[in-house]
Amino acid sequence: MNLGLRQKLWSFGLIVAFFVGWQLFCIVSGMSDLILPRPTDVLTTLIARFPVLWPHIVQTLVTTMTGFAFGVGLGVVLGAIIGVSKVAYDTAYPLLVGFSSIPKVAVVPIFVLWFGSGSVPAILTALSICFFPIVVNIATGLATTEPEMEDVLKALGASKMDILWNVGLPRTMPFFFASLKVAVSYAFVGAVLAETVASNRGIGNVMMSASSNFNVPLVFACLFILAILGVALYVIFSLIEGRVTGWATRKNDVVAT
Repeated sequence: MNLGLRQKLWSFGLIVAFFVGWQLFCIVSGMSDLILPRPTDVLTTLIARFPVLWPHIVQTLVTTMTGFAFGVGLGVVLGAIIGVSKVAYDTAYPLLVGFSSIPKVAVVPIFVLWFGSGSVPAILTALSICFFPIVVNIATGLATTEPEMEDVLKALGASKMDILWNVGLPRTMPFFFASLKVAVSYAFVGAVLAETVASNRGIGNVMMSASSNFNVPLVFACLFILAILGVALYVIFSLIEGRVTGWATRKNDVVAT
């Protein structure tokens, strides 16, 4: 058995052990479902309610990915501008840090005031919470391009745009995909946060309704759904990263993000 397969089996076994331990803890302690439901109860609720939950899952996924897509576009543009311009860096970076420091739960009511309840506040919240890691990583990748390489390319007649397109942007790909895997998780947080406040559809709305009715297994079922969606998207971006930026990873290296 090779080392990679052995590590995956160990990881799978630890995950199974976690849920088995959770189940045994609830049984031995007599824990009430109102405090901590058993994993089997959560799974039963998820299977029983899945037809009802499916439209809300689709709503949350569409909202999240829409906000994420806009966040990626905005983050790439701002990151490229900040990474190649010292003036833009000194001007925009403090503003971005200040905006990122604002708790997004505080801006959801503003989005609701401007656009009303529904999908738009959720999309904007997802965008506002996920674009900052992309900006930082793109700007860092561009700003750390070796000056010697730029000097050589300039001596060969390359323009700034040529250097940016052929050297700067490819060099930022590892940074970019690292930020994508973080940003997609943040996008889910933003979308669900907005759905709990300003939407009558989506997983966030279901969680609020379930908690108000003390249906804790359903709340945990929704959390499981969000975790599964987040892991699935993380894996997808990891696979794309391996195809696009395999040249940047040394063989047999284990990259932890």
